[in-house]
Amino acid sequence: MDWDKLRVFHAVAEAGSFTHAGENLNLSQSAVSRQISALEDSVKVPLFHRHARGLILTEQGELLYRTAHDVFAKLSMAEARIRESRERPSGPLKVTTTVAFGSTWLTPRINEFLERYPDIELSLVLHDQELDLAMREADVAIRMMPPRQADLVQRQLMTLRYHVFASPEYLKIHGVPKKPEDIKNHRLIIYGEDARPPVSNVNWMMNVARQFKPDMRAILKLNNIYGIFRATESGLGISALPDYLVPADSNLVRILPELEGPSFDAYFVYPEELRHSKRIGVFRDFLIEKINEAKARVTGIPD
Repeated sequence: MDWDKLRVFHAVAEAGSFTHAGENLNLSQSAVSRQISALEDSVKVPLFHRHARGLILTEQGELLYRTAHDVFAKLSMAEARIRESRERPSGPLKVTTTVAFGSTWLTPRINEFLERYPDIELSLVLHDQELDLAMREADVAIRMMPPRQADLVQRQLMTLRYHVFASPEYLKIHGVPKKPEDIKNHRLIIYGEDARPPVSNVNWMMNVARQFKPDMRAILKLNNIYGIFRATESGLGISALPDYLVPADSNLVRILPELEGPSFDAYFVYPEELRHSKRIGVFRDFLIEKINEAKARVTGIPD
């Protein structure tokens, strides 16, 4: 097929009209229409249903669009890799992670990253549902569990563990539990039934309380860990939170240090074809640097 006609076809399929595609390609509507008609003549099938409200791909047009989209995506990726091989890291980088991790741990560190690499156009997609990296819904993911897709590169970033926290205001009113048995007398904030946390026994703190008080009930159930964090900050009760979620400047107090919850790993994940991307490489290295700095602050020993 003629590459110019295929490029025009792809633009029309993306835009949904000859006029909008022409604006994107800097071509007239009639020039775009002629290219599409010539392409349809060459493949001997109609590629679009034409009606007053716009264009809709035919079944054959949908097949050609999916193929063309994959081809142009790979060409764009190849162009980016060639450019990055001779230039400083630049261009778009879309990163996805969970709402909680992105809001509390990642976002506060982004300013430093962009100061180092001002030519990278970073966008964050915070979502608790996994985006499809193979379909380029994002370039990189930071996930709280190993990826299920076999064609993704993964690197373990850090191991995270749950601890017990409360706000100073809550502890002032309700007292500080001194031993695990004491939590049966406190207000517990836990995950709800609709939650999908990265560990199976996420409500382990409630299980501890029920060893001493079988009919123990939570003051609040939430299906989102960031919501649990905010409720705990407000002084509502005691909760089990992963350590990444509690920033250094948080007012939350860790209590009952002998109670440690389940652990899980965070992973840096990206498609195999982006293995040599400088943008991804410098972002990965930056994350590892920040993680090591946090470890050194906790232990007092440089990593």
